[in-house]
Amino acid sequence: MRKLSIRDLNLAGKRVFIRADFNVPLENGQVFDDTRIRATLPTLRLAIERGGRLVVASHLGRPKGKPESKFSLRPVAVRLKELLGRPVIFSSDCVGQEALSRSQVLKDGDLLLLENLRFHAEEEKNDEEFSRQLASLCDSIFVNDAFGAAHRAHASVVGITRFVKEAAAGLLMEQELSYLGKALTNPERPFLAILGGAKVSDKIEVIENLMKIANTMLIGGAMAYTFFRAKKFTTGKSLVEEDKTDLALSLLGEAVERSFRIVLPVDHVLARSPDDSQTQVASVEATPADWMGLDIGPKTIELFCKEIAAAKTIVWNGPLGMFEKPAFANGTLAIARAVADATSAGATSIVGGGDSVAAVERSGVAQKISHISTGGGASLEFLAGEKLPGVEALTTYEA
Repeated sequence: MRKLSIRDLNLAGKRVFIRADFNVPLENGQVFDDTRIRATLPTLRLAIERGGRLVVASHLGRPKGKPESKFSLRPVAVRLKELLGRPVIFSSDCVGQEALSRSQVLKDGDLLLLENLRFHAEEEKNDEEFSRQLASLCDSIFVNDAFGAAHRAHASVVGITRFVKEAAAGLLMEQELSYLGKALTNPERPFLAILGGAKVSDKIEVIENLMKIANTMLIGGAMAYTFFRAKKFTTGKSLVEEDKTDLALSLLGEAVERSFRIVLPVDHVLARSPDDSQTQVASVEATPADWMGLDIGPKTIELFCKEIAAAKTIVWNGPLGMFEKPAFANGTLAIARAVADATSAGATSIVGGGDSVAAVERSGVAQKISHISTGGGASLEFLAGEKLPGVEALTTYEA
């Protein structure tokens, strides 16, 4: 069984509703980072080449169900026109007479971008009538290319599929499902997971699911200190989820029972505060009382890089230190380079999560990564083994 793809559709002369993920950062009324826009260009270009009449929709930010000018998609329309090299028609609303009229006069290859879906509270409520209005803008063809929103049961992701005949995956969605799906169901081994970030609680389900699938897990970032506290190490002023130490201990115990390797840092870079320019490197078992761990140390980098070099499948989500501070970015950047080197040597690498993606881009190795996931929350839920509403809603057929 597999999901219908945009490749399977006859789009010539038909209005097709494309749910994109244009939730991009804006600065001074302009798109600051167009990565997500670029990611869906192949889908848009394919639909245009096949003579489709494109009605494109997205959310941007959290406008709380009413129009807010700072969350308008108008700057996206400007950038999209530049990237495609062709006109982009804009509708000041995503439903209503203007949107309907503009959709009805589209010609083959035209592209209409709708205003922010979340300017209507009905979007996040998955409202039936709102879903029906969105579906009225197309000729019963829906393409979801917004993997980043696939974990949300919203009107433009799930509700609209009840009112169309064909609900297909776009090329980006297809690529996300292909890479992440293979990692979970048929990975080349050894399979290494790298998890970072601040909280164990954010990634409990991911840890538990990957323990069933992967061979080894490297844990860094602030979440490592909850494991250190569980092991009775002194952690100084490092961030610890006190109420999750028992959970961390049980995860370590479960790993032993499963013969699953969890590899924790052996040394770290410390400071008295994230803004302190004075740093030191110490063993994780000898953390000074008034200092806090903010990055993995040189011995840990060496240890982690050795594990990465031996892997054939690598999934990485989350930074290994306070990456946004230059003094504590070295570990994360070193891991980014190691993952790229392993990929060049034949491994399949999947990187997801804003800071992890930023790390591979800042290291200049993004082009060497097999797949960079555009969906932070969606990729985490997928890796946790959960079904994504936006994927489940797509048309399924026997290949």
